[in-house]
Amino acid sequence: MREDGALLGFARGPFSQSHYLGIEGSADVLDALATEVGAPADLAVLLLAGLDFPDEEDAYRAEAERRGWASEVVVGNDTYAVLRAGTERGWGIAVTCGAGLNCVGVGPDGREARFPSLGAASGDVMDGSGAVGLAALGATVRSEDRRGPRTALQEVVPRHFGFSTALELSRAVHSGSVAGSRLRELAPVVFALSDADDVAGSIVDEVGAEVVANVRAALIRLDVRDQEVEVVLGGGLLQAGNARLLSGIEASLSETRERLVVRVASSRPIVGAALLALDWLGAPPAAKARAREELDRATASLGSDVTGDAAAGPELA
Repeated sequence: MREDGALLGFARGPFSQSHYLGIEGSADVLDALATEVGAPADLAVLLLAGLDFPDEEDAYRAEAERRGWASEVVVGNDTYAVLRAGTERGWGIAVTCGAGLNCVGVGPDGREARFPSLGAASGDVMDGSGAVGLAALGATVRSEDRRGPRTALQEVVPRHFGFSTALELSRAVHSGSVAGSRLRELAPVVFALSDADDVAGSIVDEVGAEVVANVRAALIRLDVRDQEVEVVLGGGLLQAGNARLLSGIEASLSETRERLVVRVASSRPIVGAALLALDWLGAPPAAKARAREELDRATASLGSDVTGDAAAGPELA
């Protein structure tokens, strides 16, 4: 992308999460994309899921610099891209919920509130599509063996994977013949039933409660009680437009305080990364508007992934 906001190249690659591939393996994926979009560049802004601590960002920056993608490299977590994609203010709170869930808060004075996002080990619950799928499978088994309430998921969930019963599917996941990561495929199933089925609805409500818990914690840590705060919601689950999920989040946050502006990001995170690059360069508003328009157009055909499938991979412009 040029400093005037003109899009010079756009590429999308496969799974690149450094938690699973390591930094070098992740950088190998980005290497091919960097070449495709015309590296080296003057500035690279890399905002990636899985970089949850400063030392991880430093290590990735060192690897990017070693590979010569750009003269200057900025590295951070993908939540910063969600925040910038959803607001022009320069501060606020962003929650991304797709394959996982994370949150970042930035105060008007530059102070930050971050979360480790390590799953159950860091206290995360209902943290993305994988957790939704696991909850759906558990509820299905409990419906079938009568430990829990009856749910329409009992029929739909096993059938999605080609099984007749929940127990058969549960054993397949336990044995590894169905990869546990595939349970995220059930997120759209749960969303579709959330208004008609109490159990599916309660799972969706739990996702909303975790989003609200993150926002409330960020508000407390930033201590911005006397200011209007923008809250940006991004990621496949939050951008899927499920009315129950979004209205529940807004209703709960409205009870927290009056001066919250809650919105779903209309642009993908890559737009936020590009805008942050232009901010860094001191580009004028017209350049940023052009960048948003051209990247929105370039990514429109990708649609929204309700599963939050991390395998969809990174996007570079």
